[in-house]
Amino acid sequence: MTKLLDVIEPESNTRKDGGLRIRVAGALVLRYGLVLVIGWIGLMKFTGYEAKGIEPLVAHSPFMSWMYSFLSVQTFSDALGVVEVTIAILIGLRHWSAKASALGSAAAVIMFLTTLSFLVLDTRVGAEPGWVSVALGASRTVPFERRSIAGSSTLVVW
Repeated sequence: MTKLLDVIEPESNTRKDGGLRIRVAGALVLRYGLVLVIGWIGLMKFTGYEAKGIEPLVAHSPFMSWMYSFLSVQTFSDALGVVEVTIAILIGLRHWSAKASALGSAAAVIMFLTTLSFLVLDTRVGAEPGWVSVALGASRTVPFERRSIAGSSTLVVW
């Protein structure tokens, strides 16, 4: 007599295999999409346009404004670019080193939380009418662009 479990088992393995493939593909798209975006943002930090774009955010941050006392706007932006490109490379090393990738992902979480802190801790909020709408506009999208991918780096850590 054929058991119900014997009949269902082959089909469930097929479903498990298909589900696993989709999960693996999703993880790859998430990981390397994050590498692309963080690397791109990091490389943009080497341009004068991006350095000027982050200048008011950094200058009015209670945690980062001190950097401009000994670094120029472009030098700080370049250093930030190096950090961001390094984070992207570390995340991309998952195939060769899970520890390096986890370190890069954890650093990305910290980077995104630091960036999001600009919206909360900026000393101009309330002082300049309409500042938030300007900060989220096309010329200064640093906090807004990262909000959507902050969760991705958290998922990639695991």
